[in-house]
Amino acid sequence: MKGSADHAIGLFLSPIVLCGLLWGQVPAAAQSDPGHAEPGVTASPDQPLATSGKRPHDDSFVIGNDDRLAINVWKEADLTRSIPVRSDGKISLPLVGELQAAGRTPLQLEQDIANKLRNYITEPEVTVMVEQINSEKFNILGQVTRPGSYPLTASTTVMDAIAIAGGFKDFAKQKGIYILRQNPGGGQSRIAFNYKDFIKGKNSGQNIKLEPRDSVVVP
Repeated sequence: MKGSADHAIGLFLSPIVLCGLLWGQVPAAAQSDPGHAEPGVTASPDQPLATSGKRPHDDSFVIGNDDRLAINVWKEADLTRSIPVRSDGKISLPLVGELQAAGRTPLQLEQDIANKLRNYITEPEVTVMVEQINSEKFNILGQVTRPGSYPLTASTTVMDAIAIAGGFKDFAKQKGIYILRQNPGGGQSRIAFNYKDFIKGKNSGQNIKLEPRDSVVVP
């Protein structure tokens, strides 16, 4: 009888023991530790993205007048700010003073700012991001409601340009629209756009994406 009782007690305790054993085998990495950050994860909002080895911008982009930049200097809140590039192509920062930004890439500007700050900060870590591109523009001329120069985004098409300009005036020649594009070697190319055909579903490929300094002409 004693053996049967021991066996019954063992069956009753085994789930509890099993749970205890399983809990004891949970890997330490699975337990939450608020003071520990996994590799590659930003542990503090003050830590710049640049320290992870990733560049938070495209270094092929050249900064222009009126672009808005986000400048971050690690652990220097007074130097971290969002500022526009002035019409003379320069920016102004505390300790740094005036600095040429237009014509520089974000990475080059980072280095320029860091070089200036070394007089005040040991090994400054600077990140420059382009928040808003205002320097790249297209023109739309002729028989539209609001002809002029407009900021160009990466996805602006001929149809977008017409809409941005408020659409056609009454006597616009919608079959004779064309785009003037600057050639790298000099001169211009003329690209036709027939609005009437496009809205009928013909030759949809003519609704091309615009490039900086393109001029859409609506006769």
